[in-house]
Amino acid sequence: VQLQASGGGLVQAGGSLRLSCAASGRTFSSYVLGWFRQAPGKEREFVSAISGSGYSTYGDSVKGRFTISRDNNKNTVYLQMTSLKPEDTAVYYCASGPYASSRTTDYNYWGQGTQVTVSS
Repeated sequence: VQLQASGGGLVQAGGSLRLSCAASGRTFSSYVLGWFRQAPGKEREFVSAISGSGYSTYGDSVKGRFTISRDNNKNTVYLQMTSLKPEDTAVYYCASGPYASSRTTDYNYWGQGTQVTVSS
């Protein structure tokens, strides 16, 4: 599985961004896709995950502001981010694995990351 994240950029606090992650593989619909983020000097943090059937889960810091979705026809997972805060600034990574887990160790494949910067 190869993952390619995109859509990061610079946005003002309160703004929105949509990240995309394109995945390879003929069994895309069976993967769990997740988003994690890592700010400088901090550990990688769980953001959200979605199963092949559409079950989704979120980290506490983004609940109510971020929405994960997937398009199995396009082999793509999205992360719609709204009401962005400076503390959302990080490199965002997509990952795939067998479980909709918040643990990085449960994901087998990782994309290269896309930078999101939220200015105050």
